[in-house]
Amino acid sequence: MSGSPPKDSTPNREQTFMSDLKVLRLVKKSEGDLPEKAFTAEVVAQPEPKPVTAPVSRPVAAPAIKSVPGRGKQPRRQQEQPSLSREEMLKIFRTMYLSRRLDDKEIQMKGQNRIFFQISGAGHEAILVAAGLCLKPGHDWFYPYYRDRALCLQLGMTPLEMLLESVGAEADPNSHGRQMPSHWGHKKLNIVSQSSPTGTQLLQAVGCAEAGYRVKLVRELKKLVKGFHNDEVVYVSLGDGTSSEGEFWEALNTACNLKLPVVFLLEDNGYAISVPVEVQTAGGDVSKLISGFPNLYRQRCDGTDPLESLATMRRAVDNCRKNRGPSFVHAKVIRPYSHSLSDDEKLYRGEAERVSDAEHDPIKRFGALLVQEGIADQDELQKLKDEIDREINEAADIALASSQPAPETVLDFIYSPSVDPTGPEFDTEDRLEFTGNPGTMVDLINRCLHTEMKRDPRVIVFGEDIADCSREESLSQVKGKGGVFKVTANLQREFGSARVFNSPLAEANIVGRAIGMATRGLKPVVEIQFFDYIWPAFHQIRNELALMRWRSGNEFSAPVVMRVPVGGYLKGGAIYHSQSGVSLFTQIPGLRVVYPSNALDANGLLRTSIRCDDPVLFLEHKHLYRQAYNKSPYPGEDFMIPFGKARTVREGSDLSIITYGALVQRSLVASKQAEQQGISVEVIDLRTLNPYDWNAIAESVKKTSRVIVAHEDTMSWGYGAEIAARIANELFEHLDAPVRRVAALDTFVAYAPQLEDAILPQVADVLKAIVELKAY
Repeated sequence: MSGSPPKDSTPNREQTFMSDLKVLRLVKKSEGDLPEKAFTAEVVAQPEPKPVTAPVSRPVAAPAIKSVPGRGKQPRRQQEQPSLSREEMLKIFRTMYLSRRLDDKEIQMKGQNRIFFQISGAGHEAILVAAGLCLKPGHDWFYPYYRDRALCLQLGMTPLEMLLESVGAEADPNSHGRQMPSHWGHKKLNIVSQSSPTGTQLLQAVGCAEAGYRVKLVRELKKLVKGFHNDEVVYVSLGDGTSSEGEFWEALNTACNLKLPVVFLLEDNGYAISVPVEVQTAGGDVSKLISGFPNLYRQRCDGTDPLESLATMRRAVDNCRKNRGPSFVHAKVIRPYSHSLSDDEKLYRGEAERVSDAEHDPIKRFGALLVQEGIADQDELQKLKDEIDREINEAADIALASSQPAPETVLDFIYSPSVDPTGPEFDTEDRLEFTGNPGTMVDLINRCLHTEMKRDPRVIVFGEDIADCSREESLSQVKGKGGVFKVTANLQREFGSARVFNSPLAEANIVGRAIGMATRGLKPVVEIQFFDYIWPAFHQIRNELALMRWRSGNEFSAPVVMRVPVGGYLKGGAIYHSQSGVSLFTQIPGLRVVYPSNALDANGLLRTSIRCDDPVLFLEHKHLYRQAYNKSPYPGEDFMIPFGKARTVREGSDLSIITYGALVQRSLVASKQAEQQGISVEVIDLRTLNPYDWNAIAESVKKTSRVIVAHEDTMSWGYGAEIAARIANELFEHLDAPVRRVAALDTFVAYAPQLEDAILPQVADVLKAIVELKAY
């Protein structure tokens, strides 16, 4: 077994047991290999015991739910079982049974068309109750997945709160009626809002743990990050199918590399909907595949045995609590119900397999153990079950009578309700205090990062190649990298490697970790090296970053700033260094998209991005980084430009050009050339694309009655299509000519300069559109 166990691990003892009922073999042993064919009907396990009336009232070494090794094999050694009182044993059973009956109640309600979706945690209850017993709600942090009902109950979520989510009630603390059932989230308990995509939570959990790691390294952060504890642990769970996702491996890589206190719980029920584990995973065993990860304490357990699970989880949590690095628990469980009520397992699972799962039900087995050991008799258990059923029925009645969210609230919490980056407090353009010599866009972005990091210790900067030198012993001997465009130069030298550091070459890793850090109160400003390579992170951006606040009903937020070099006109940038697909991001509610055209605007808009409370995609055109025509002196440490405020860069009366980015300068040049032909052109620089300044557009169109929308993105389905459509819809009576668009061809940017020139819009293209539109 690789991975060092905690030094105070308890000794092993042998346990075997034989009976005459054929059932599936349960995987025993917290450490060592899982059998190649776990769960086969080749072994026998214990029968239903006879009632024993004498209860146990003192703490006892809890008996194991015994499993049998395969025929002809030596018995497996098992870790010592924990000592539990009678009351503790009964509480474990109660939570497990409560979880199962909540699943059953939801299934009943779905059949009655009183709820609209159901996915159960049946068969996973034992390992999840054990996990909840080892962790501290409101102290530790939790990133569960949809099977984790029993964990959430153990942490303190109530049956009523779960059923409020089932019926989509406004009072639902998980999402306030915005997410499906079993999408857990609870601010008070530190259960971070969960979404449907499997695996996205893993990188966020690592980022959450990394926030604590950074707090320990940066003294000032301890006063600024609320709820931090030196011994806090981050729990994250996944199914065996999710281990096929690349983000699973990215999360393990960073957690092990930084020795973060993350408990990874793999709940292996053998199926990802209908796909069995041997099809999902090479060799059918994830634990074998991860055996080479350093600093990772790995264990296996029978996840249907709450006592073995408890012993295993205690060791895993203790390992993290003592800052020894991450822990990985591979718990073998069952799935006695279909994947969800939208699935029918009979279509792909044989009857013998399903029957065997049912016979290995953790509720049945643990109840039988309680009776066998004299902890409770059948009458006591039945009384407990009846009490739980009454509790659930009462909670269901309350939930069904609860108020639904009002339709007018659907737009609430797309963005921060308390910090408005479009407001006057972010508008200091009339209070400029220029100092120093004019600097390029790179210079003023860099200086903004310096001043904002000095102002706010919560600002953390990371990405690929953005540090000066990761090997600090060489820092004094080298000039330093500071990003491929030198935008982050000398940040590491000034603020240290705890706040400025390189990431792996993995874009989802960058954004996912940043979300976890932002959830904890840090302010990550991350760099994606080229817009062309942002797509591995698109999943995190679209489904997690932009939705965190809305889907949780403002319980959680993730104000991350993503700096991204973008655009063409580079001579040699070619296909994979010249893309401009901004419309794929501007259509995402919850994400601010900023696109400055000059050094001054870049400085003010980046400062607004960092100080606002929303996620921001900050696009920096590579061609504009060092142009002499867009230089500016430094405007001061509080210079900000509000989002949604366009700038009229040229007044005109005959025609308006609505543009942004690299097309601003090309439009200005074309407008000066048009002036020689007697045409007066007004040029509007949008500066931010979501939100955009509709009022400025409308005023200019009303003034000139002719309009061109110009951008570097492709013509078809490009950003300008929305602007043009809205002008045609809302300003039609003010138009004297059709709305004209100037954009790139519907193809890719080529390497050869003459091809790039033909593909991207040039000054001549803008001038031609001006002349033709004026003559209409």
